[in-house]
This record gives sequence, structure tokens and C-alpha cells, in this order.
Amino acid sequence: MGLFDRVSRVVRSNLNAAVSSAEDPEKILEQAIIDMQEDLVQMRQAVAKAIASQKRVQQQYERAHSEANTWQQRAQLALQKGDENLAREALTRKKTQSETATALKAQLDTQLTQVDSLKKNLIGLESKISEAKTKKDMLKARVSAAKANEQLQSTMTSMNTNSAMGAFERMEEKVLMMEAKSQAATELAGSDLESQFAALEAGGDVDDELAAMKAQLAGGSTSQSQLPAADEPVAAPADAVVDAELEALKTQLDNV
Repeated sequence: MGLFDRVSRVVRSNLNAAVSSAEDPEKILEQAIIDMQEDLVQMRQAVAKAIASQKRVQQQYERAHSEANTWQQRAQLALQKGDENLAREALTRKKTQSETATALKAQLDTQLTQVDSLKKNLIGLESKISEAKTKKDMLKARVSAAKANEQLQSTMTSMNTNSAMGAFERMEEKVLMMEAKSQAATELAGSDLESQFAALEAGGDVDDELAAMKAQLAGGSTSQSQLPAADEPVAAPADAVVDAELEALKTQLDNV
């Protein structure tokens, strides 16, 4: 491979790469539709011209055919009148018009075929343009979706997702801690209230017990006040025998 061929290939490859990178799908599709519509306009103009030419040839054919019939009738009239030369001249004119009509009929048949083909092509092109417009809309929607997805992925890539999720987790933990503190404060407030009521209830029991002790002490004092005092003389027993016996025991103890 020569140097020129290698350079040419490199240039073509770079040019193709540049063109491919510069192609915008939406713009390319729009331009393709515009080109097809321009072809449609030219096709319609061609069909219109072909139809106009067909109608003109058809009129010429009908005129030539009518002229041939007219000369045929004139030849018959001249022959009936006995003018053979005039009849021959009429038949000559009739032959010329018949030949013209035959040629025009062949041309007309050809044009009819061409017009039918052009009409079919026109209908096919219109159908293709309609289909192309539908595909264009679908492709544009897919291009938009692809661009949106690409932008989303780029945004997600540029974002520090782990850091953001870590911040959410820290905030959630802080909220949980705040809720726990609030619940603990509520429980503490409730326990203080309960302890106060318990103290009141316990205090009532102590008061009751103290009152009971006071009552017992008051009852004991009354009993002691009813006993004889130590200084007061005890009444002597009525039995003198007991006293005598007591004195005898004392005497025995003294003698021992």
C-alpha cells in the first residue's frame, strides 16, 4: 500500500468520525422528512404533467377518430350521389384520420400506463412520508429519553451518594436520640409524681402508727395512775396468823 493510499484512508476515517460525531439524530430526521416532502412535490408535479399530456392526447385521438367517421360518412354520401372521385377523396381523408387516431390511441395507452405508475409511486411516497413522520416522532422520543437518562446518570455519578446517605443516617440517629431523651424525661417526670404520692401514702401509714402509739401510751399512763404509789402504806392483811408466822421466821434468821 502506497503512502498516498494510507494518507487518503486516514483522512477519510477522520472525516467520517467527525461527521458521525456532528450528526444530531433529531436534525437528521427533520432534514430527511424535508427531502422526502420535496421529492413528493416533484412527484406530484410530474403526475400532473403526465395527466395533462394524457388528456391532450386523448382529445387528439377523439378528434381524429371523429374526423375519420365524418369522412367515412361523406364518402358514402358522395358515392350515393354518383360522384366516385369525391367519394375516393373522402376515403383518402378518412384513411389519414384513421391512421392518426390509431397512432394517438397507442400513445394514449402508453401514457395511461405511465400515469397509473406515477400515481402508485405518488401514493407510495405519501405513505412512506407518513410512516417516516411517525418513526421520527418515536425516535425523537427515544432520543429525548436517552438524553434524560444520560443526564441523570451523569448527575448521579457526580453526586457523592455515600456522603449524602451518611448524612441522612446521622440525622436519623440524632432524631432517635432526641426522641429517646424526650421519652426518658417523660418517664422521669411520671416517676417523680408517683414517688411523691407514694411518700404521701407512706406518710399516712406512719402518722397512723404514731397515733396508735400515742393512744397506747395514753392508755399505759392511765393504768399506772391507777396503781398505788410507792410511799403509800399497803393495807395490812386481815389474817393475823400470817403476820405472826412472818415474825417468827425473822427471829429464826436473826439467831442463826
